[in-house]
Amino acid sequence: MPPQLKNPKLYLMLVSDALLFALALWGAYLLRFELALGKETVTQLGTVLIWLVPMKLAVFFTFGLYRGMWRYTSVRDFWHLAQASFFSMFLSMAVILFLYRFEGFSRAVFLLDGVLTFLFTGALRMGIRSFFSLKYQTRSDRAFTAVGKKRKRVLIVGAGNAGEKILREISDNYQLFYKVAGFVDDDPQKQGRSMHGISVLGPVEALPDIVKNRDIEEVLIAVPSATGDQMRRIVDICKKCDVSYKTLPSIGEIIDGRTSVKVLRDVSYQDLLGRPPVHLDETGIRGYVDGHSVLITGCGGSIGSELCRQVARFQPRSLAIMDASEANLFQIQMELQHELYYRKHQAILGQVQDRSLMQDIFRKYRPQVVFHAAAYKHVPMLEKNPWEAVFNNIEGSRVAMDVSLENGVERFVLVSTDKAVRPTNVMGASKRITEIMLQALQNDGTRFMAVRFGNVIGSSGSVMPLFRRQIELGGPVTVTHPEVTRYFMTIPEAAQLIIQAGAMGRGGEIFVLEMGTPVRIADMAKDLIRLSGKIPDKDIRIVFTGLREGEKLHEELITGGESIVQTGHEKIMMLNSDGGINGLKDPAALQSWMKPLLERLSEAAKRHDARGVKTAMQEIVPEYAPQETEYVL
Repeated sequence: MPPQLKNPKLYLMLVSDALLFALALWGAYLLRFELALGKETVTQLGTVLIWLVPMKLAVFFTFGLYRGMWRYTSVRDFWHLAQASFFSMFLSMAVILFLYRFEGFSRAVFLLDGVLTFLFTGALRMGIRSFFSLKYQTRSDRAFTAVGKKRKRVLIVGAGNAGEKILREISDNYQLFYKVAGFVDDDPQKQGRSMHGISVLGPVEALPDIVKNRDIEEVLIAVPSATGDQMRRIVDICKKCDVSYKTLPSIGEIIDGRTSVKVLRDVSYQDLLGRPPVHLDETGIRGYVDGHSVLITGCGGSIGSELCRQVARFQPRSLAIMDASEANLFQIQMELQHELYYRKHQAILGQVQDRSLMQDIFRKYRPQVVFHAAAYKHVPMLEKNPWEAVFNNIEGSRVAMDVSLENGVERFVLVSTDKAVRPTNVMGASKRITEIMLQALQNDGTRFMAVRFGNVIGSSGSVMPLFRRQIELGGPVTVTHPEVTRYFMTIPEAAQLIIQAGAMGRGGEIFVLEMGTPVRIADMAKDLIRLSGKIPDKDIRIVFTGLREGEKLHEELITGGESIVQTGHEKIMMLNSDGGINGLKDPAALQSWMKPLLERLSEAAKRHDARGVKTAMQEIVPEYAPQETEYVL
């Protein structure tokens, strides 16, 4: 027996509809004959009822009207109800025509019967939904009364489809202790009107006054299609209100029509970058990835793992992924296999500075494209352990580049950083040295190129996870300096820029993304506190700790002697070193100059001589301004 037939509520639904079908036919006869039914008419009514009611039940059952729960009746259910009602009406008329040729029967009776069937059955379902809605509302009010609380008054920004969905969810879900006090919307045609009885109170600019006058406790931003500039404007206005605010997911996440307030998320800094996200030139990328063998080093990190996801989309012939962390390597391997269903990959556990291992990897897997993301990136950590920056960032990159050149790799893309620009820390200096090494290897074979970008939101080295954890613990939130600023981009953007550079590069280029406006870290901390429903410096304190070892107040994207050259991509720029590096433009001369300096640097690192490491770095990168600090050894 189907599970539906085992449900006792099904039979209650059938009986109730059967009674309504009978009542609809009786009402149709009364209306048609002006409440005066003769004996023959009553007999005819009884004859029709015997077969009409079972037929309607069968039609309604076929249309799936007994599979749903009437307490959740929706507009879609009413459309199905109308279809079933009028289909049964035409079917009954067809039966009368076939059996009696309508002799002695009124066509108006069956037309009225179809209309009344829809009205009666629809009213029953709406009544049940209203009953449960009122029941849930009462239960919610009692629950809050029991704990001495009241519903949180909220204001919705955006009186469009997304705003309507969120209002409906709040109204229908008794577990959500919200009360919508109104909407705000910049569309003048919506202002002064109402939606489901809730008024549009004014434009977004009026938000502070509305919040104050109507005791609003939280703002829900339901503008999922807003650009970065529009979202930044809305959030800036919300900041003036001293209330928490959240935003609805993107329209792609709610397009299936199943939006729920439960999926409201805090405003993300991905919404506030101040520029539209970068998009890929998929045709150019597919030309050098699709059907090729690819190696990604540092695949377990934030950038490396996103590179794996993005590259897998383009279906390379094979993908070798390499990382020194067993846990991170296993995690991205399982994601590729079980979530992205890309199985033509091989996970390699090891360190890039192991030249013998790298040679074996290249001999076996023959990568044609290499994305080199393996590096240490934590500035204070490398300040105290500078030799590790040499072993991992410099020696590891040197081995990866040399082996790529020896094995005829077509394209090699180095992941660099804006901290390589006029570096004040070991991490930035080590990445600048790898850029110079890369430019010294240019030849007619392998195309070497680098990608330089700012802080990546949500990465393991980002301040975002630290701030969130500090807020969860009740504060304080620690910021190094009130004026410190950083450029930010999302993890997908960073990975896309790296992949795009591989398609655009001809050899020796350093690419940068048009990064928009730098963001003050102190403002970011305040925003995150507000997003958590707290008030900065009242509920959660912000403490300034001073710049850390090697940290700069402001980061830059280009260094001295570099100029910006536009590329074929509107958001990606290329840096050009007009005067060469240290006056040397020829790659062979540059390589000869660097070789003894790199050897001295390597020797200092092997001795764990921190000052010697910094001195050797400064010889290669004259603009490097090392800072005195305490070292672990």
